[in-house]
Amino acid sequence: MTAPLFLVDPGALDGLGPDDVVELTGAEAHHAATVVRLRAGEEVLVADRSGARVRSVADSVAPGLVALRVTGRADEPAPSLRLTLVQALAKDGRDEDAVEAVTELGVDGVLPWQADRSIVRWKGPKVDKGLRKWANVIERAAKQSRRGRWPDLGDLVTTPSLAQRCAQEGVTPFVLHEEATTPLATVELPAAGEILLVVGPEGGISPQEIDRLVEAGAVPVRLGSTVLRASSAGPAAVAAISTRTRWR
Repeated sequence: MTAPLFLVDPGALDGLGPDDVVELTGAEAHHAATVVRLRAGEEVLVADRSGARVRSVADSVAPGLVALRVTGRADEPAPSLRLTLVQALAKDGRDEDAVEAVTELGVDGVLPWQADRSIVRWKGPKVDKGLRKWANVIERAAKQSRRGRWPDLGDLVTTPSLAQRCAQEGVTPFVLHEEATTPLATVELPAAGEILLVVGPEGGISPQEIDRLVEAGAVPVRLGSTVLRASSAGPAAVAAISTRTRWR
């Protein structure tokens, strides 16, 4: 079984090597001691969310303090080619399902999109509430998949601000669309920079949105002959790109 992963503050793992000690405190120590029931001698991964990660062995375990002896580094370097999912808000938690899956698959960034046809609307206090829910989904999925470098969660974007992002230098945007004729599996991919994968809501992306994004440089693509849900299109696209870039 893969060792569980626990978190420390950014910078806490800098410069640590074999036989150095890293400590878990607060909620992480309590979770390790009382929920995971960690025991002395068991292996543990420790990460800071920003790419630093170490392997370790538990020396002592208490609900308020867990002491871990480092056995080696397992850092996760920043990729030369970032992969970001732009996920339209969707009903019944399908957007959160997509965020969970792509986090486990290794995506580098997630952007919530208030699309024209999104039934779910984030307005006023719902914006912060929605972002907190997505952040919690990312945390659970990143821990589950033992990630040392967690995906960035961006602010809510509208179509105009998404178009601006698509037009930025170094960004290669693709829009998943059922009427597209170009397969995602065959498009030319950059060696560096950022790929944006744009996924619409249940009702699809409006013609006006497609036109706006294409004008900004986005390329409409399809995954296959079937129409996928909002919860599965993003993960499928991330997997398709990853097999050509980082899963080799």
